[in-house]
Amino acid sequence: MNENELQALYAQVLRLADDIPRNQRLEQPDASVRMVSPLCGSQVTVDLVVRDGLIQDYGQKVRACTLGAAAAAIVGKHIVGRPTTELRELRDRMRAMLKDEGPPPQGVWAELEILTPARDLVSRHGSIMLAFDAVVAALDEIEGRDREPTDKASGIPETVRA
Repeated sequence: MNENELQALYAQVLRLADDIPRNQRLEQPDASVRMVSPLCGSQVTVDLVVRDGLIQDYGQKVRACTLGAAAAAIVGKHIVGRPTTELRELRDRMRAMLKDEGPPPQGVWAELEILTPARDLVSRHGSIMLAFDAVVAALDEIEGRDREPTDKASGIPETVRA
């Protein structure tokens, strides 16, 4: 990524990061999960309410770098009303987009394409993935599952539950 591309990326994500939707905690969530990126210290706490397989309500508290905040902003903008299965698929698609040069999400999530240039910023992948990993961990909690691994590779995990 050259300097001009990096500046363009940050100009776009700054607009998103400055206005994070649903940036407040819920009073009575079905699950709350706080995730931290060990590499940079960014953190996101999500609160979920799920009914009949759909996200009914969502709250978040974001303390992350600009890229992580931009990802959380897009999640906050679109998550309510979406099927829980879609959120699991979205997390996997985002990880593939960043790590494996997979295609960006489509449909309501197409705005996440803005983060495609961050593939080259490996140290920021954890921060970008925080909201997605936290949502899936909260879904696991609601559904009584063991937490799904966030990264199958060995070494330092990109995100950890705090």
